[in-house]
Amino acid sequence: MKILTHKLENGIRIIHHPSSSPVAHCGIMVNVGSRDENVDEQGMAHFIEHALFKGTKKRKAFHILSRLEDVGGELNAYTTKEETWYYASFMKQYYERSIELFGDIIFHSLFPKKELEKEKDVIMDEIHSYLDSPSEAIFDQYEELIFKGHTLGRNILGLKKTLHSFDKESINKFMKKYYKPDEMILSSVGNIDFQKLISFAEKHLGQATRRNENHIRLPINNYKPHNLGVKKDLIQTHCIIGNRAYSAQDPKARTLILLSNLLGGPGMNSRLNLGIREKYGFTYAIESNYTTYADTGVWGIYFGTEPQSVKKTIKLIYKELKKLRDRTMGPMQLKKAKQQLIGQLAIAQENNCNLMQSIAKSYQTFGKVESISVSNEKILNITANEIQIVAEEIFNKESLSTIIYEPKEQ
Repeated sequence: MKILTHKLENGIRIIHHPSSSPVAHCGIMVNVGSRDENVDEQGMAHFIEHALFKGTKKRKAFHILSRLEDVGGELNAYTTKEETWYYASFMKQYYERSIELFGDIIFHSLFPKKELEKEKDVIMDEIHSYLDSPSEAIFDQYEELIFKGHTLGRNILGLKKTLHSFDKESINKFMKKYYKPDEMILSSVGNIDFQKLISFAEKHLGQATRRNENHIRLPINNYKPHNLGVKKDLIQTHCIIGNRAYSAQDPKARTLILLSNLLGGPGMNSRLNLGIREKYGFTYAIESNYTTYADTGVWGIYFGTEPQSVKKTIKLIYKELKKLRDRTMGPMQLKKAKQQLIGQLAIAQENNCNLMQSIAKSYQTFGKVESISVSNEKILNITANEIQIVAEEIFNKESLSTIIYEPKEQ
């Protein structure tokens, strides 16, 4: 994979992967998320992601939204616990139009009071929608359990009481602290000469002032396993069983990715799907998830089932975890697991918008982007012994936390 990089004088990093497609993808990743918020700022990172679309010195909200859509493009944004994204997909001839728009909303937004108040109502609707979906809400409450007492455990959307306190002054204060050029990456996948891309970035992003201030995050705290049962107005029971896990930079992270994919990845032949859904029909949805952060990670198994099948399903999950802890995988099983993961990663990279975001994330975390061949080689070099060691550490029954959403008694 060809990767080109450059740094502007103000600290903004540029990363680009050439593509022959007539459709280009470009975005700015800011190294700030919900984990960086103070107690009275909960939801601020996400609120700013919305607020930047509400008007600048030269554009009203309508003109921001129409700028790319008028030429068939798409403009979007999202917030995670560690970064905020502003990105677009467009025909390749509109590169400058897109980068100019990013520069305008990120560095010249006005945050009109009337628009901010309307957006607070929009986000409250988003919070209520999320709370109405137990299969989504349980993941946030699970991370609150896993990262108890730490900012990583907070909901990205924030709280009603903090949301209503946000104003132009508090937004500018947060952005001054975190929206610094040296915390931004302009990422691109498209058919453009790299020097032209750099010139567009210098013209529309290079005027922002460099500020050499360290971005210090709250260190990760100690973990203690917890079990939580929550009664809700539900028909199905929802459950997550999991543990803290490795950070993105931990050498064992790749092994856990392989192991989690084998256990409950998207393939219908995953161990949990075959051993629980297909064999017993206890659940429609069962999956294993692993998320890495800069200094830690979280792993968990999620499933939804009928109330009478919960204990049986949990018992079967523990059985699968015990197998992986106690038995060394055979060479054929291991080979199939590796080939499946390699294939899934290759297919994922066919989506250029996803690729644009993944290369920026890799550049932020590791300072480089690993080639497909190097990544595949590292996967192929994972041994059965390494898998068993990770299983013993992460799937240790004494270290697992459990959260269950149960239907209220009728």
